[in-house]
Amino acid sequence: MFKNIRLLWLTAFYNFRQWRRSPRIAVTFILAFILCFFLTDKIISFAGEQHTTMQIAEAFIWTFGDSHSILLSSLLLLILFADVPFITPATPFFLSRENKKIWVFGQMLYMIGATVIYMGFVLLSSCVLCMRMSYVNNIWSRTAAILAYSEAGEALNIPAAVNILEMSRPYTAMLCVFLLMLLYTLVLVVMMLFFNLWKGQIAGTAAVLIFSVFGFLLRPENIQTILKLPEELFYKARVWLGWLSPLNHATYAMHNFGYDRLPTFGQTVLIFLCLLTVFAVLSALVMKRYQFQFKGTQK
Repeated sequence: MFKNIRLLWLTAFYNFRQWRRSPRIAVTFILAFILCFFLTDKIISFAGEQHTTMQIAEAFIWTFGDSHSILLSSLLLLILFADVPFITPATPFFLSRENKKIWVFGQMLYMIGATVIYMGFVLLSSCVLCMRMSYVNNIWSRTAAILAYSEAGEALNIPAAVNILEMSRPYTAMLCVFLLMLLYTLVLVVMMLFFNLWKGQIAGTAAVLIFSVFGFLLRPENIQTILKLPEELFYKARVWLGWLSPLNHATYAMHNFGYDRLPTFGQTVLIFLCLLTVFAVLSALVMKRYQFQFKGTQK
């Protein structure tokens, strides 16, 4: 057992070693920083116009409390994991010392670690970008109060909901948003691994895009616009879509804060963990029939 665990870590660690000479890794993190810059700009600009400060985690909370931002940040991982499963010149070496199941779980361990690093970078970037006008005390700022208790948040499309301010603290909300984004993104990348092993890289990319578009189309605002739902039906549609759409599950404001029938935070975490388990098991099963193709060098 300890030998298998060691092999899992060695497989994952080897993939991280490839980061040193991969321009794709640098491009992914540069694009992630640029994305954070553009997404947080309207919040930072609003605080500047109001001559107010922000709690340092608020830019991240309001930016990635929105499904559009979550979707954009998660799709950047298509660049990071474009070549999954990661077949390198060292793959025959690993397969000669471990079975296929250990190898594929080593790939999953790497993907989980890389996703955590990527999401941590997004969080850090959001905090750094607003640092000059921020404080670290675990108290909501006047900026958050203006966005939540006036029409300014809705006008700017910033999800500063009153229930979030009243039911949580900044660092608690930050951790919840981070965990929701992380779990949603992990589901995407493990699903991508499964379809890549099963049907090839085109199928893996297509599956992620379809999964993302499905979640985007099931946003309550989109359904209300398309079906022209009256307000009394919009609430029911919002509850149903909160349960059906994976992207809504990843959106912090689309959760039950004690007075509606939306999924609770714990229920969402459980759903994401179940999806991760399903795709991980399917990947292990399909790995038994996976045919490796190694290309020799040409002189």
